[in-house]
Amino acid sequence: MTDVEVANYYSLPSAYPEEWPAELDQSEPSDDETLGRTPSRARRSRYFALERSHSGKAVSLGSFKGSNARENLAKVDEPDPLGSGDSVLQILKKRGLSLEDETRLRNRFLLSSTSFSPALFLSQVHSDASIESLLEGLGFLSKSIDQKSASLKVLVEANFERFVRAKATIDSVYTEMRNQGKESHAPLAQSHRRSAGHLRSISGASRSAPPADDRPGKNALTKESDYGMKGIRIPLLEASVKAEEVWGPALGGREREKMLKSIVDTMEKHRDVYEIGGLLSKSIKQRDYDSVFEQYTKARTLAKNAKHIAHKAISSGRSLTDEETHAILAMGRMWVDVDQQIQAFKRDLWRRLSDAPTTSTTATAAGTVEEYMELIGALLELGVDDNPIWVWLLSRYVFLKTKISAFCERCKMEIEILRRRLASGDKPTPKAVASYLRLAPREDSADLQGVLDTDQVVELWECILAYLNKLLALQGGLLGEVFDFWEVAQSFIDGSRQKLLPAGFEGESRRHHRLSESETRQLQNGVVELVDLIRENVLSLFADPPLDDASFLASPISPATPSSPISRGVTPTESRFKLDPKNMPLPTPKRGEFWEDYAFWPPFSNSLSGVHYLGQFMIIIGTAASEMAALNPVASAGNTHDLLKSLVSIARERSVRVACAAWGKDAEICKMLEDWTRDPESKDLTKMPGLFVAFESAILGKMQKILYISEAMAKSGTADVVTQPPAKLLQMVRTQFVSSVYKALSGLVENAEHPVVLEEGSEWILAGSAARLNGPDSTSPALAADAVNAQDRNVRILLTLSNIKALQADFVPRLVTNFETAFSVKLTEEAKTIRDVLGQIDDRLFQSYTKPTVNKLNSMIVNGVTDPEWEPSSARPEQVRPYVYSALLTLVLVHTEISTTIPSSVSSGASRSLTTTPSPLLTMVLTHLLTQISTSLLNAFSSRSSYTLAALMQATLDTEFIAQTLSQYSTEEASTVQSQIYVELDQRTTHEARARLQSELGEMRSILKRLRERTKGEFACFRKPRSGTGHKAA
Repeated sequence: MTDVEVANYYSLPSAYPEEWPAELDQSEPSDDETLGRTPSRARRSRYFALERSHSGKAVSLGSFKGSNARENLAKVDEPDPLGSGDSVLQILKKRGLSLEDETRLRNRFLLSSTSFSPALFLSQVHSDASIESLLEGLGFLSKSIDQKSASLKVLVEANFERFVRAKATIDSVYTEMRNQGKESHAPLAQSHRRSAGHLRSISGASRSAPPADDRPGKNALTKESDYGMKGIRIPLLEASVKAEEVWGPALGGREREKMLKSIVDTMEKHRDVYEIGGLLSKSIKQRDYDSVFEQYTKARTLAKNAKHIAHKAISSGRSLTDEETHAILAMGRMWVDVDQQIQAFKRDLWRRLSDAPTTSTTATAAGTVEEYMELIGALLELGVDDNPIWVWLLSRYVFLKTKISAFCERCKMEIEILRRRLASGDKPTPKAVASYLRLAPREDSADLQGVLDTDQVVELWECILAYLNKLLALQGGLLGEVFDFWEVAQSFIDGSRQKLLPAGFEGESRRHHRLSESETRQLQNGVVELVDLIRENVLSLFADPPLDDASFLASPISPATPSSPISRGVTPTESRFKLDPKNMPLPTPKRGEFWEDYAFWPPFSNSLSGVHYLGQFMIIIGTAASEMAALNPVASAGNTHDLLKSLVSIARERSVRVACAAWGKDAEICKMLEDWTRDPESKDLTKMPGLFVAFESAILGKMQKILYISEAMAKSGTADVVTQPPAKLLQMVRTQFVSSVYKALSGLVENAEHPVVLEEGSEWILAGSAARLNGPDSTSPALAADAVNAQDRNVRILLTLSNIKALQADFVPRLVTNFETAFSVKLTEEAKTIRDVLGQIDDRLFQSYTKPTVNKLNSMIVNGVTDPEWEPSSARPEQVRPYVYSALLTLVLVHTEISTTIPSSVSSGASRSLTTTPSPLLTMVLTHLLTQISTSLLNAFSSRSSYTLAALMQATLDTEFIAQTLSQYSTEEASTVQSQIYVELDQRTTHEARARLQSELGEMRSILKRLRERTKGEFACFRKPRSGTGHKAA
């Protein structure tokens, strides 16, 4: 049978009810009443007595099944027995009590139900009835009863003969049963012929049967036949044996009942003992530590009480009572179960404690608590032999040591592989390097921005930076984990953390609250070892050369498991860096490069990216070294402080050396910064001086951070391990700075004197700003202003001269000042040397530019003066000689070349007028050429032995015309030479000619004036520029 069938059969709410339903306790009709109501006389089994007495009950008409499957003989509804209504349920519903679904409660209001409650009926149905109405109801009820009694009386009187015949039939059947098998039955009386048909058939069968045996039958109701039991005794015995076999175990006996009852009583008495194991198991699964401690403490208390009972009985020499025996056995059984669960729970706690990190926290009812503190507290509360505080601290030390070693080994492997891949690649071209040097920020920029080197070089720099950050960062780094570990260890050493820990059962764990002196010393030594391990790994990266032995690269790398230390310290490139032991890069042959002895410098890296990252490295190392030296165990560990100071010094020295070497290499490439495009802010300069100064300033700024590590200087609470840079490092940077300036200036000269190989055969280079402003097809004046003919040697020299003037006046002094400010030194000798070099380069280029023009002018003047036709044919010359115009037109070409190459600056005066200031270089060149022209005139005139008055007047006209036309560029030296010309002329003429010359000066002035007026258009460029009117004042 299924559970549902069993529940329906026994009228239970479920197959496993928690209590016996109260409705099943109601009295049920007796078996006799049940049999009297059974209309069928079907043959029953001979084992019918073993069946449940109510299984054969018939359900009468009008009954129904309730929700609990019990038969209910009451009606669903009935009129009010007191005559106040046709429906009791309707009356109750009007009063707010609906009982359609409440069978048991409804039956208490129905008179036909055996559970009818008069008191409840009257209190609810007739709660507001008056005495008169109740009396009327009583009369109505009495009349109803009388009517039913009268109907019963009529029924009995009408069926009296049937009752008599039934009585006679019963007596006849009894007589027949009593005398059956003893003697033949007499014929039935005629009075019985009107009995039931089956009785007549029985009597007929008796008359037709042959004479019976005289011996009494075995079923006769006589003493000999054991009153009819003789024939069925054996079957009854067999049935009894069979019933015992089948139903005996099920029905049980009283002894078993008593035994089970005693067990139940005992379990009820010791219910709390038997429930401890289940509650403890449930609490352990839920990790409800408070409940675990409560149940375990209760178990230990009960176990202790059981021991006390046993000891008390032994000491008194008496035997245990049954109750004491039961109590001891129950507690012993409970303790075995509890102890097994607690031991397994402790093993789980030990396992979790060994993996518990320092910073992990868990949420409890009392707030957020560190996970390790919760686990340690749980072990102390449960009671353990080993000290969980010491075990956890020792496991953390071993974990950190393993994690640091594995992390550093993996990172060094990645760094070396990336370094070898770079070294085996192609060396970048100078032009490619120069493209990154252009990215140096101007002085007004905050820091280096953008990509400073190739992707491969930056990848290696970032890898080293991530390695140092992960290793030395106090927040999220391995050094931070060491500091957290020591902070926790220190709190356990001084006992502040133990205030939060429990003392255990009866204070048994209090002995674990204090660490011994040897354990304290081991912790301090362990922290020093961890610091030394970190220091040695950083030092090996900066001090040791790259490894030539590739055996460690070929060793297989075990995959990181979730609980392994390396899985919690992700290496810089682990997410995208997959090592293939079968495809490891081989060491590259030595090429004599400066970076081959430095494991931390990416091959072919430029100095700009190098100093940028090295500055960050030194800040990380200096800060970490200061913090490590401030740790109490390290400060008292003897030479560890000096070793940390040595770490900073060695890393700084190696960084400065390799950075200076790269600086020198890049300084040679600075000449590639010259692209012959104008500076957007100063049109008389190219971009090269600004780019060079920006490059030098960026290098100096980062070098200052590398040398002084000011951001990692001693703060409150840290030790001073970052010392001032030694003098040799400062001298190294000082020398390299001057050398880099020399190399850059040499590159200037080289760019100016040698032709530039242009790409795509372009003859003109247009500044980017002008090209964007005017468009690629524009032919606006911007082409003349911003375009540079880089193939023209004179243009290159002029721009280089202009650049050198700017370097002399502004850029180099600014660089020197920056250096002196950054490194707190005076570059007196070096600054003087740089100025001298700049002056020499300026003189060299100036002479290189002007010498061809000077030679041309000198040849032109000498040929013109010594020409036989130079001396005028008339007595009063009215024109200057052609060579003068040729010389001045040559100067016009020079002026035009300089003016278009080096634009004049336009400034706004206080009166809103625009003032055009000629280029200083233009003035310098024309002044120099005027002096040279004057010298050539002096030499040419001195070559003649004598001068007539006409010749003297011609020489005076030629000299004065040149002097007055170029008066703006006249200098004291030129005036002196011109005066010397007149002295030479006077020496080569007669006194009479000189006297007549004085009388002709007025006319000569007029001639000069007319000549200048006629040529003012041709030589207007030599006039002094006038201030523009601008906006006139109102």
